[in-house]
Amino acid sequence: MGAGEAAAGGALLTGAAGWLFVAFAALAIGTAVAVVTAKNPVHSALFLLASFLLVACIFILEEAEFAGAVQILVYAGGIMVLFLFVIMLVHQRTSAGVTAFQHQWDVALLLLPVFLIPFLYILGTEKFADAARSTDALRMIGNRVVGNTEAVSWVLFRDYLLPFEVASVFLLVAMIGAVVLGKRSAQKVD
Repeated sequence: MGAGEAAAGGALLTGAAGWLFVAFAALAIGTAVAVVTAKNPVHSALFLLASFLLVACIFILEEAEFAGAVQILVYAGGIMVLFLFVIMLVHQRTSAGVTAFQHQWDVALLLLPVFLIPFLYILGTEKFADAARSTDALRMIGNRVVGNTEAVSWVLFRDYLLPFEVASVFLLVAMIGAVVLGKRSAQKVD
């Protein structure tokens, strides 16, 4: 029985897999809180990297290897490089006088029930679909069970090919725009 399958008693992730999930989830929440509370932006970025890697561990533990690999490559790789470039480009001298939270705890505590009560109401009253007893049902192409990555790619390139290609064109346009704006600002500096 895999880690993502339901056990006979109806509990998910029992035994060592359950304890690993709890450990990864607690560490991920701790590092996410540290991202917000860290004073140094570089430390905040490192905590964010740790949080991304812990979420990838949770994906892999749940037998979603493709999602875990994408989490590591896209978020822990690409997005973190982008964040570190922004941190390096923004001078520390310009942000030294800015207060981090600007003492808005009273407004945040006032708005907390406004957002939390509807969320808890929906979470408590909504009927969610039962989880599949076997993860093989999610990896079927035709009548055969395939790997997780093959099943995702089959659906992505067969059923969602047009949105995939539109998203790739948007990313290409954004990349070309970033290069043009970067060259323009570099010419102004020289």
